[in-house]
Amino acid sequence: MVCPPGLEQLVATELAALAVRQTRTEKGGVTCRLTSRQLYLANVFLSCATRVLVRVATFTVRSFADLERRLGQVDWSEWFDGSSRPRVRVSTRRSMLWHDAAVGERFESALPKGSPDGPEQLLVARAVKDRFVVSVDSSGAALHQRGWRLDQAKAPLRESVAAGLLLACGWDPSTPLVDPMCGSGTIAIEAAIRASGYAPGVGREFSFQRWPTFQPGTWASVTAETGSASAATDQPTIVAADRDAGAVESARANAERAGVADRIQFVNAPISALENPEPEGEPGHLITNPPWGGRVSAGDDLRNLYATLGRVGNENLAGWGLGVLVADRDLARQVRPGLTESLQLELGGRHAWLLTGRCG
Repeated sequence: MVCPPGLEQLVATELAALAVRQTRTEKGGVTCRLTSRQLYLANVFLSCATRVLVRVATFTVRSFADLERRLGQVDWSEWFDGSSRPRVRVSTRRSMLWHDAAVGERFESALPKGSPDGPEQLLVARAVKDRFVVSVDSSGAALHQRGWRLDQAKAPLRESVAAGLLLACGWDPSTPLVDPMCGSGTIAIEAAIRASGYAPGVGREFSFQRWPTFQPGTWASVTAETGSASAATDQPTIVAADRDAGAVESARANAERAGVADRIQFVNAPISALENPEPEGEPGHLITNPPWGGRVSAGDDLRNLYATLGRVGNENLAGWGLGVLVADRDLARQVRPGLTESLQLELGGRHAWLLTGRCG
């Protein structure tokens, strides 16, 4: 499983829920053994992963002649039947075969040609110190691309990261959630999808469905488990707010495509206007991804923004869980001191931290 660096343990926990017990985490991924059924389940149900890769071969080579020989020994018939169009992604590090394009050409020559108009099948080859790991992608489009986010506000948050924030904060889908700086609405939409009972990958197509080894009966039993949306009256209050009217409209449009617009309250208002949407109900969570400074507004002083978030949260959402994704832990102290570092992430080449605690 490939995932954003920092979400590895959350992916392993999600796999455990699919009865995958033995996993090994490494930076940006989780390795495990899967049955065909578990492979299908992983693609449909994992909310924090980017791709599910299936290892095809591992070997050590130090010359192009050796590489061609080893590739000629691989039986590609499990994944390529001549209809799909191979695409090879190569990365090498400290390897004798350091020219990625030349390595890719050898792979392309070894693979069945396929139809130029056929669907794409990704093959991933990574080499470190001459040790090649060759994997075929079972997912197709990246799993975080849920298919609903076409309208984007500034610096959108990846869907898989938003799902990771919800899990790491310990948000209970039966309780309310507020994002007062919603941007494209990713956190609120992921929360609404999770609360609805739908699997993240429901309704989409995957590369494994085109493999010669695809098992339609097993797939039918998996799709029967993807769930159906709960009645809207059973849903918690989920609020997506932003002072930017354009961001709120983008969030609303994205939620409509995701089929959860009726499960989210959209509010065009500044943080200072934040209120408890369920004052008589159980405490919920305030989870947000505020501006990072250099990411969106390098010249702005964000201290007042973060301090206002902390003050309003303490005054109006006392007892609620708090989760703030930040790129500057010093700024986070303006929200409140003593927050817990629950996740350390690498996003877009920058380090970020999810800090959690309680309002009030």
